[in-house]
Amino acid sequence: MASNLKNIKWKHYVNYVVIAVLTVVFAVMSLTGSLSSSSIYMLEKIAIAIILSVSLSIVVGFLGELSLGHAGFMCVGAYLGGKASVLLEPIFGNDILCFVISIVVGGLVAALFGIVIGLPALRLRGDYLAIVTLAFGEIVRSVFMNSSRESFGGSLGLNTPRYDKNVLFIFAFVLLLICLAVTQNMIRSKHGRAITAIRDNEIAAKATGINVTKYKLIVFTISSFFAGIAGVLYSFSNYTVQSTKFSYNYSIEILVMVVLGGMGSINGAIISATLITFLDLKLQTILTGDLAVLQDLFYALILIILVIYNNAPALKGFREKYNFKTVLTKLKLKKAHGPGHVNDDEAKWDRVPTKINMDEVLSVDIQPTSHYTPDKPDKED
Repeated sequence: MASNLKNIKWKHYVNYVVIAVLTVVFAVMSLTGSLSSSSIYMLEKIAIAIILSVSLSIVVGFLGELSLGHAGFMCVGAYLGGKASVLLEPIFGNDILCFVISIVVGGLVAALFGIVIGLPALRLRGDYLAIVTLAFGEIVRSVFMNSSRESFGGSLGLNTPRYDKNVLFIFAFVLLLICLAVTQNMIRSKHGRAITAIRDNEIAAKATGINVTKYKLIVFTISSFFAGIAGVLYSFSNYTVQSTKFSYNYSIEILVMVVLGGMGSINGAIISATLITFLDLKLQTILTGDLAVLQDLFYALILIILVIYNNAPALKGFREKYNFKTVLTKLKLKKAHGPGHVNDDEAKWDRVPTKINMDEVLSVDIQPTSHYTPDKPDKED
C-alpha cells in the first residue's frame, strides 16, 4: 500500500486539491453569509470560464486544430438546457433534479452537434477548419436569434430560472473537477499520446496505425459536451439567455484564455481563465458607455502580444532563458547542489554498505615454504 502511494505522481493532482479546497472554503463562507453577491457571481463566471478554456484546450492545445466556434456549442447548451429547465420547473421545481437533467440535456445536445459538425469539418485542417467552426457558431446564434417568442424567445432572449446563487457556484466547481478528471485522464492515457502524435505529425501518426479521424471526432465531441455544460451553467446564473452573448468575440475570448495559459497546458488554461474573467468583470465596471469597446481591444492586444512573443526569432533566447520551467529547474538544481546537500549526501563513502568495512586492513598470508614457479611456455611445433 505504501509503495503504491509512493508511485503516485502527486503533482498531477495539485489542481484538483487546490480547486477542491477553495470550493470548500468559499462554500462555508457563502453558507455563513460572509461572501458578497458580487463575489459569488464572480465565482460562477470563473468556473464557467475555466470549463470553457479547458475544454477548448484539448482541441487547440493537444489536438493542434484551430476552432473558432466554441461559443456556438455553449450557445446550444445554454438554449437547450435552459429550455429544459423551463419545462421541468413546473414539475420538479427549481431543484437539484431539474438542474441535473438540464445539465445532461445541454451537454448531450452540444456533443451531438459536435459529432454532426465534426464528421465533415475535421477532415479539414488549419484555416479551413477555423472558418467552418466560425460559420457554425454564427449560424447557431442566428437561428436562436430569429426563433419565435414561444420557442426560444427570439431576439429578446429565453427567460430561464435563476438557480440559488449560494449553491450554484459549488455545483459549477464540482462539474469543473469532473471536466478536469476526464480531460487529464484522457491526455495522460494511450489515447492522449495518440492525440498529441496527431498534433505533432498527422502523416506519421497515420503511418503508425492511429485512426486520425476517430481521435479527432472523440476530442471534438468531448470538447463540445463540456462547452454545452458551461452553457447550461450560464443559463442558470442569469435570468435571460440572449444570443448576442455567444458572438465571434466570445469565441476569441475563450481562445485567448487557452493561448495565454500556454498551448497544451491545463493548469495554464485554469490560471489564465481566472485572471481574464476577473479582469473582464472589473473592466465592465470601469469601462462604461462608449469606452466599453476598449474591452475587445484589450483581448486583441493580448493575443497579438502572445503570438509575437511565442514566434519572434529575436526573442528565442529570452524565452529559453526566462521561461517558468527553466527558472524552476535552475532553482531545484541550485537547492540540490548546495553545500548543505553535500554534507548530507546519502552516497558518501562512509555510508555505502559494503561487505568489508572501509577501515579494515586487508592482508594476504604468504607461507615461507611456498615458491612461485612460472608456467613454462608451450613448445612450438
